[in-house]
Amino acid sequence: MTVSTRIAVVAVGDRYRHDDGIGRAVLSRMREHLADRPLPPGTALAESDIDPGHLIRLWEHAELAVVLEPAHTRPSHPGRIYRLELNTVELWRPGTMRPHGLGEAVEVARQVNRLPRHLVAYAVETSDTSFGEGLSEPVAVKVDFLAGLGRVSKVFPRRSSGCPATVRAW
Repeated sequence: MTVSTRIAVVAVGDRYRHDDGIGRAVLSRMREHLADRPLPPGTALAESDIDPGHLIRLWEHAELAVVLEPAHTRPSHPGRIYRLELNTVELWRPGTMRPHGLGEAVEVARQVNRLPRHLVAYAVETSDTSFGEGLSEPVAVKVDFLAGLGRVSKVFPRRSSGCPATVRAW
């Protein structure tokens, strides 16, 4: 991203592993509607693999980074969406839902002072991450909902009540 990027929306995942491509499907839907629903000025849409360095370069100068990614949980509730906000500490703790590579990128970015000012992640629980294209039904139905968040204030961080990281599921 360039210095002029205020908001970086980054999809993480592999489109050739079914539900792992949820973030890319959301970006695709957002791009389809740019003419009738423009994004705020200074918003960049980007795709990334799970390499922490690549992810950090994409959000490096942004005021707000919004990361869209698959969540691999056990037991799984395919289609459940987690909204995670980062303030000052670990985004994930061992033994809890761990976003697909985001925790490592956040820790590395913290060490090299490259965290965005605000970070919000939307992680969708997956059902099928085998090789192939297309999303499973419980994950596919979340694409429009997530694509719509880019146009409403829900994506912007709320004031926290002293909680360093906030996790909300729906």
